[in-house]
Amino acid sequence: MKQQGISSIRTINAMKTGLCSAQFSSHSQGLPKVKLNGEELMSKVLNRRWMLHVPDTEIHQIKLSPSQGRHREGPSGNLSFLNNTKPYFGDELKEKGSEDPFFYVVRDDLLHPLVNGNKARKLDALLPVLVDYSVTDVVTCGGCQSAHAAAVAVSCAERGLKSHLLLRGEQPEILTGYNLISTIYGDITYVPRSIYSRRMNMLKTHADLVASNTGHILCCNDILESSLSDQSSTSSSGHIDAHGNTENHSRKIIIINEGAGDVVALLGVIRLVQYLCQSHLLGKERQIKLVVDAGTGTTAVGLGIGAQCLGLPWEVTAVMLADTIDAYRQQEQKLISDFRTRFGFHLTDHCLNEVDGVVHWVGRCHQRKCVMC
Repeated sequence: MKQQGISSIRTINAMKTGLCSAQFSSHSQGLPKVKLNGEELMSKVLNRRWMLHVPDTEIHQIKLSPSQGRHREGPSGNLSFLNNTKPYFGDELKEKGSEDPFFYVVRDDLLHPLVNGNKARKLDALLPVLVDYSVTDVVTCGGCQSAHAAAVAVSCAERGLKSHLLLRGEQPEILTGYNLISTIYGDITYVPRSIYSRRMNMLKTHADLVASNTGHILCCNDILESSLSDQSSTSSSGHIDAHGNTENHSRKIIIINEGAGDVVALLGVIRLVQYLCQSHLLGKERQIKLVVDAGTGTTAVGLGIGAQCLGLPWEVTAVMLADTIDAYRQQEQKLISDFRTRFGFHLTDHCLNEVDGVVHWVGRCHQRKCVMC
């Protein structure tokens, strides 16, 4: 097994001189001399190949009105929930008290029959990079019913990559849900909880086993940096290895963290924000409150960064599911810092460099059910 990074001399020199991305100019690998505003800089960052052909998603409107027949008990009495699958995004967003209360639901769960919506968004920018770098194997982990593990398994299988999924706990007697999907599309290993608690050591150890004596373990962040440096000089349809070669048949293994909680996962979520803020949808002037649940918190941070960089008056609230508020804030700061550095925002006068946080973290009203898996 060979532990191999991607920080080539070209990439290191580029980093030393502050030239962080080939996407910022068609003639050089650095930022253009003309200072870009947030929206222009974001357009450059998002100018790449994606796993999802288009960022489009369905948006449904849920109206709450006094019940007439079937109803649910709400805080204000009996309410009915009416689902409008083709809502109009005109002046109704501005109206106050003129109609029954309503909210919108972004139906990313409809993006793929097997891949949960926000999991597809977090893999949106990463999968094309793995294909371009001729990655052959992906190692990741999750719970027994991990939607992330299933998303990786399906997405890799669709592109000819082999996924190795480390699932916490014991194999269930009957395979159901995401566990069944992961078993069909990926290579499953059930890991005792005592070992799983040391996730990074567990992932690296299993990657070593997959690599054996001839494979290479690649770093996700190094691949991302190298792809940014090489993009201007390499065709988007070409397959390049860690050293820029177009053909290399050795086995290449990459580790994806639990829940895809890496900076590259932010890009697909930011792409969604760019889609939603179009004038015929939510627009850029209205004050929108986005509410999401948070496992790793990556999706929430991506929404917040997208809103900040595009200058949107949007507020992101995340309901914490799996950790303490201090842990979520620490992860938020890490992702923001990584994003600034890797995509050049630290080199410009930008509002993202001045914020302490982009997400309002809140606890659950009711404790999550304990599932032994």
